[in-house]
Amino acid sequence: MQGGIKMAYEYDVAFIGSGQGAWNGAIPMAQAGLKVAVIERGLWGGVCTNRGCNAKFTLDRPVALLTQIKQLQGRGFDSVPQINWPDLMAHKHEVIGPLSDSNRQKLINAGVKTIVGCATFVDAHTLQVNHHTLTADKIVIVSGQRPKRLDIPGQQYMHDSTDFLSATPLPHRLVILGAGFVGMEAASIAKAAGADVTLIVDSTKALKQFYQPAVKQLISQMQSDGIKFIFGQETTAVEKTATGYRLLGANQFVQDADYILDATGRTPNIEKLNLPVTKVTTDAHGIIVNDHLQTAEPNIYATGDVVSKRIPKITPTAIFESQYLAQLFTQQTTAAIQYPAIGVNVFTMPRLAQVGISPDVAKQELNKYRVEHYCYADDWYHQVQNETSGGLTVVFNRQDQLVGAVDLSNEAPNTINTFIDYIQMGITAKQLHNFVYIFPSLQHSTMRKM
Repeated sequence: MQGGIKMAYEYDVAFIGSGQGAWNGAIPMAQAGLKVAVIERGLWGGVCTNRGCNAKFTLDRPVALLTQIKQLQGRGFDSVPQINWPDLMAHKHEVIGPLSDSNRQKLINAGVKTIVGCATFVDAHTLQVNHHTLTADKIVIVSGQRPKRLDIPGQQYMHDSTDFLSATPLPHRLVILGAGFVGMEAASIAKAAGADVTLIVDSTKALKQFYQPAVKQLISQMQSDGIKFIFGQETTAVEKTATGYRLLGANQFVQDADYILDATGRTPNIEKLNLPVTKVTTDAHGIIVNDHLQTAEPNIYATGDVVSKRIPKITPTAIFESQYLAQLFTQQTTAAIQYPAIGVNVFTMPRLAQVGISPDVAKQELNKYRVEHYCYADDWYHQVQNETSGGLTVVFNRQDQLVGAVDLSNEAPNTINTFIDYIQMGITAKQLHNFVYIFPSLQHSTMRKM
């Protein structure tokens, strides 16, 4: 609307980016009759589909199997197979390679206009893509994030997560800077495949957003598998040597490597959008939106990892936001977005997953919560797998409703996915006994504990 006059635009909705925060909303919008365009400068489906979660999970699959076989040595297995990295990488390309074209075709089949190019704002309703412009009533920014690079001498010798997920051959001496999701998962995969792995962390903690007693137990397990951790060490430079690379740091620190993965964080992709011609505001974490995912420019919205938010920046969150906008833009709702309980998982071995109120928070407010812990060393179901470490920590409120859980085990994602349902339904400890599960099963074993 301009001056009370309804303007005619080429599209009802235009998405900048084709990741999970775009196509999960673009397709139902088009199916509902809206004229929708999706603009993509790279691979269709975004980082998760092509250069992140899916690729990582493909490489991780034999790692999970290998861990289970190792745990059963002398209990049914008498040897441990080796991961063939070139074969595994070829399989990853086989699985991931077709996804970009497939995702674009899904959009086309739904009636969405797909446009290849880099979009920049001309004004709040106009985008320039290559040498052409297009207009839209509403524009959704789904430009995501990219890996950060440490700004130090020799940064050109370091690699990011995209590089690592296509690395051939497997590096012999792998050094990883950072111990967040990317660093910990890469370490787990590379070590299982035969690499010598060292993580260098400039702080004293890994996986800061996770329940730290469980993180410490995970680190202990990874160390017993041969992964080395160096905490509290700043890296100040990288040098090329005759045999590889050398990392330098404070207090005369030196570490040699064949391959360096910079996993120190991610940064929002906003610089090339030309946002100053709009009213869109940003901070260090991304684009600022309200409870309708609306920016300070009323017709411009944002979803996915480019949004500045406290909730986890993960694929399921982006999907949820995109589907919410589909309902909002097709007048199925006018309500603010209401995020459900969101589970997060780090794909190490063992897995570490959590949802809801953290036990760290609960222990500081014991007038509101109670915390229970169950050790898997005493659980027969996990003894069958000879999984003797790990455990489950759960949080109940004073109404005895389940409000949080943390699990460290081979099957942590499945455990936490079950708890997500309970938390959403407001299930109490007593009501958990109203469920009859298949026996034996993970769900049955978990519920029997409580």
